[in-house]
Amino acid sequence: MSAAILPRYEVPTSDPLHDADARRTAEHAHLEALLRCWLVETRTPVHPGPLRVALPSTGLALRTEVSHCSPSGWHRFGPVFLEGPGGSTSSCADAVLAVLAVALVAHEAAMRGGARPGGVPSGALADLVERTAESVRRVADFVTHRREHPLPPPPVDGFLAAEQALVLGHLHHPAPKSRDGLSSSDTVDFSPELRGSFRLHWFAADPSVVSHDAVQGAPSLSGRDTVALMMDLAERPRDEGQVLIPAHPWQARDLLTRPRIAALIEAGLLAPLGERGPRWWATSSVRTVYRPDVSVMLKLSLGLRLTNSRRESTRTELKRGLEVHRLLDAGYARETFAAHPGFSIVRDPAWIAVDEPSRPGGPDVTGLDVAVREVPSGIADLRCLAGLVAPRPGLGRSQLGARVAELGTGAAEQWVADYTDRVLVPMLHLYAATGIGLEAHQQNTLVRLDARGRVTGAAFRDNQGYYLATSHLPRLLQRLGASASTLAVVDDAIVDERLSYYLLRNQALAVVGCLGVDGLGEERRLLAIMAGRLREALPSLAAAGPRGDRLARRWLEADTLPCKSNLLTRLHGIDEVLAPLDAQSVYLNAPNPLREAAR
Repeated sequence: MSAAILPRYEVPTSDPLHDADARRTAEHAHLEALLRCWLVETRTPVHPGPLRVALPSTGLALRTEVSHCSPSGWHRFGPVFLEGPGGSTSSCADAVLAVLAVALVAHEAAMRGGARPGGVPSGALADLVERTAESVRRVADFVTHRREHPLPPPPVDGFLAAEQALVLGHLHHPAPKSRDGLSSSDTVDFSPELRGSFRLHWFAADPSVVSHDAVQGAPSLSGRDTVALMMDLAERPRDEGQVLIPAHPWQARDLLTRPRIAALIEAGLLAPLGERGPRWWATSSVRTVYRPDVSVMLKLSLGLRLTNSRRESTRTELKRGLEVHRLLDAGYARETFAAHPGFSIVRDPAWIAVDEPSRPGGPDVTGLDVAVREVPSGIADLRCLAGLVAPRPGLGRSQLGARVAELGTGAAEQWVADYTDRVLVPMLHLYAATGIGLEAHQQNTLVRLDARGRVTGAAFRDNQGYYLATSHLPRLLQRLGASASTLAVVDDAIVDERLSYYLLRNQALAVVGCLGVDGLGEERRLLAIMAGRLREALPSLAAAGPRGDRLARRWLEADTLPCKSNLLTRLHGIDEVLAPLDAQSVYLNAPNPLREAAR
């Protein structure tokens, strides 16, 4: 079924998320995200009916109604009100009160000391409030545009349509669409939510200041090295005297203000050529760009703060994509792919970057670089999970909900079972067999669908999100024939923690939450089915490697599981790209919904 053609669905007009006024929709969406964050991060039990969130440091409270109580954390709420000391209330549908609610909750978190020694950094609260207000404005614009243009234009294929579907963004983040530094005109061109497209800005560099590498024989490169590939993408004749490197137009403007780049230009070693060539479309990550007519995507550095981080690639990340490619070519994950033939990993076979003199001990971030990503085979059938489960305010069910509704009675239960077998279990098998843990959040997870919308497989994409459990390092180095790895090597317990959040809470439970919110299945029943399929997979996981069923058993049996605290991570100003792995985000333990469903 085409991504543009969805079954008719009666929009619930009483739902504040479907308000006819796009601004009120945006405000309510942010209030719901804030409440979800606060409830999980304060370990507050949630029940259907009235909800009062007391804020004792100010003597105020937030009052609302839990309209959908979600075991997976996808709670829905009615209108939100601000309660004063005397019990009087004001509607948070007002723009000022919507942002005020964020300020009050953030202030309460700060008064509790946050979650780290030393408390919340100075200025962090004001920064969060400012970024939330900006995010509200952007979401209002996105909702307005999507309601006026619900169908994508002809160049947008099904894969890209799913990439452009995240109108509200992360449903458990207080400022999901903040992109500080992006002007109004930039927003039109660079936002996937507005279906923007743009030409790349190209730089010509002297070969002496360029580093690059590529996997020989990678099909998507068609026998070219990275330099030749860039020349072809720029539609320029090959010239041995210069190397062309693309940049996101926003990044190109910013680079010209950086002293090290300016010094290279002044020395005649780097020259900005301006924007040229065909237009590219931004995918859901904003910085990875796609053209339906070429065999590669480009992952560009982008210094904007998106959610919690500035998205500039480190040299280690650029090299990591090639290491993974070479490991897979060497058969390191052969057992997983044999056991789960519908599962694959999208390759990043090449990279190129301008070298800058680094400060001793400083972050290895160039700012002018690109990772080359293959366009996976059968891309017409792949859909970004984040796009599938994204709400469609004012338009109807999510893309996933629309497809499952069309499949008929019992389809939600079967979809969850198939998803567990063909998406979640292969990722657990890979971890058991190789020690490689995938940071497979919704945006990095591609689900393969058949013509009717049923799950047939999955693919993982990202050159950054590869953890390696320390216990597996010797075996990996032996296979690689190297003395060190570019993968994020951390203690097994930390990998378990990260995967419990990314694979289970962020990714798989989003399927359950989405189907529950869309009214297509009772969440506890769907969670029980997921738990049952995981239990069925235990023997194959145990056979994949020593204690290979360890993590799945923990998911089935533990009373609590790690959960990322997005409100506190944002409030502490942590850049997850540059932070140490053991302090990458704020984590807490929260009730395990799989265990709860089994009781």
